[in-house]
Amino acid sequence: MGLYRSSSHVYWRCKYHIVWTPKYRYKILKDKVGKELYRTIYILCNMKDCEVLELNVQLDHVHLVVMIPPKLSISTLMGVLNARSAIRLYNRFPHIRKKLWGNHFWARGYFADTVGVNETIIRRYVRQQDKVDQ
Repeated sequence: MGLYRSSSHVYWRCKYHIVWTPKYRYKILKDKVGKELYRTIYILCNMKDCEVLELNVQLDHVHLVVMIPPKLSISTLMGVLNARSAIRLYNRFPHIRKKLWGNHFWARGYFADTVGVNETIIRRYVRQQDKVDQ
């Protein structure tokens, strides 16, 4: 694929670095839960015509570098990712409900930044999060 994408009347390249955490920043995104979340994010992004460039699921937060079409806002994508992934994780892993009460899996806020000239630095940072945390 080329550097830019196209729709009917627009050429675009909208890349974002997004970070979000589980409620209370609990370290629950490990083992099977983390792997399921990883798969879920890829599936949901594909459903919304977004391209995942980098994804790193840590124990207590998620880093995502994604290319989002201009017809879709970041807040809409995050709403879909948060809601649908929480439902899927609660259904697959009912024991999580005991730790996170009130049907709120994710914390309210998230971090979003545009990826421009520093794309290689940001993607390397996301890829190497495991090493940074240790």
